[in-house]
Amino acid sequence: MDEFIKLLDPNLDYISHEMSGDTIVIRVVSNREEVICPYCGCASSKKHSVYERSFQDLPVMGMKSRIILSNRKMFCTNPECSRTTFAETFSFIGPKSKKSNRLLDKIVEVSLNVSSLNAADILSNGIAEVGKSTICNLLKKRYPSQ
Repeated sequence: MDEFIKLLDPNLDYISHEMSGDTIVIRVVSNREEVICPYCGCASSKKHSVYERSFQDLPVMGMKSRIILSNRKMFCTNPECSRTTFAETFSFIGPKSKKSNRLLDKIVEVSLNVSSLNAADILSNGIAEVGKSTICNLLKKRYPSQ
């Protein structure tokens, strides 16, 4: 399982997993020593707090997957930065996203060939829980009207 998590991001470590119905829930934690402040670019190793962040990812062995990440909130040590704290960010998921970037790519791939209603049905059968309005909103963001 650790190799699967490392494919998502080499800075993550596998903690545990459990199966619940047709979904596998995987717990992970960041192994970074320092985190870069997204506002000023300075590195920080001073932890403020930790919170759990949950998101969907691509299926694992035919099961839907939900990843629970122990996300750190850090103090920015740069006195000239406008922020005193910031949350650790990752390249594989947007700041407030509930789906990984690679899952969003898969949703778009399926949705381009069928209606949003059919895409929601296809995706709900073994890939991810996603509604037709989410699909429409995602397609609008990726392919805005010109």
